[in-house]
Amino acid sequence: MFKPMRKYTPINSFLIDLPSPSNISLWWNFGSLLGMCLIIQIMSGLFLAMHYSPTIKQAFSSIIHITREVNYGWMIRNIHANGASLFFIMIFLHTGRGIYYGSYKLKKTWISGSMIMMTLMATAFMGYVLPWGQMSFWGATVITNLISAIPYSGDMIVQWVWGGFAVDNPTLNRFFTFHFILPFMLAVMILMHLMFLHETGSSNPLGMKNNIDKMPFHPYFTVKDIMGMSLMMMLFSLTINLAPFMTMDPENFTPANPMSTPPHIQPEWYFLFAYAILRSIPSKLGGVIALMMSIMIIMTMPFSMKKQISNKFILPSKQNYVLNYSKYTNYTNMDRSTTCWSTLYYHSTNINHNMFFIFHCKADLNKNMS
Repeated sequence: MFKPMRKYTPINSFLIDLPSPSNISLWWNFGSLLGMCLIIQIMSGLFLAMHYSPTIKQAFSSIIHITREVNYGWMIRNIHANGASLFFIMIFLHTGRGIYYGSYKLKKTWISGSMIMMTLMATAFMGYVLPWGQMSFWGATVITNLISAIPYSGDMIVQWVWGGFAVDNPTLNRFFTFHFILPFMLAVMILMHLMFLHETGSSNPLGMKNNIDKMPFHPYFTVKDIMGMSLMMMLFSLTINLAPFMTMDPENFTPANPMSTPPHIQPEWYFLFAYAILRSIPSKLGGVIALMMSIMIIMTMPFSMKKQISNKFILPSKQNYVLNYSKYTNYTNMDRSTTCWSTLYYHSTNINHNMFFIFHCKADLNKNMS
């Protein structure tokens, strides 16, 4: 008859009374950590944008001004630069967990998440250009020049992106514009990602049916998420104060010089896998296609992994049959056709060591477990 006031707020179904699987592990924490990373990046980015000048003559000087003369500007800059690395660590772990536990079966959630990751990569690339150091300039030149691999219209599109015949002031202006607006687009995409997730419910480590055993998100998982955030912020604070330039390229502390090419043009660590694939293929067009596919390949998983390896099917290389079915039934003279039997799996991975029973019965478990 009477509902609590919280029932009337839209956020209730997202954060408080959201039915969540009772057995999800710490690998399900990374979604909330990614949300925190986005908030950190938007807030620190807004303060940096107040003092940044998107012109080739003043961009590098404005970064020096922020670092030296703005109150706590050095900290805001370090938070934003290292926050990008933290963001990618979290999103790679989040995606890896999804692949390992078969979350790609939730098609709309998986494809929207893949689009979020590609948008994040585009945002990070454009942000890397903004300080207008040597690696910023030459990285922008090399990567945007890859568009010229498109047959017939490639050169025209490159000049349109550059706003001229080389990476120059118009390029920096438009990169700053898109780098500013894309995080807000990311926030909208994340809301859609959550809506798709809540349509089906979250997956879980055992691959069990979604509605078998659930509990409210608050307070059980809010406390768990807050603990993860606290640990992450502690490590992040140590990084930005003790080793803030650990992931940065020394070349980028030199102002951009179009007349001098750096000895090694290389991206930030989170793009190295794609750049290595690009450079390993002699053909320019082939390298660009391979680079794109190295990122977009995960979008094909909901359609290509029909007979996927889930937690119900464990690779022989990763299992030890402690109790062998055939020997067990022969020893006890059981009738295999009518008797349920149990096998104890010792499932050992690089991540964790779990021992659990899987009870196999004559009934088709695939109907009960998904």
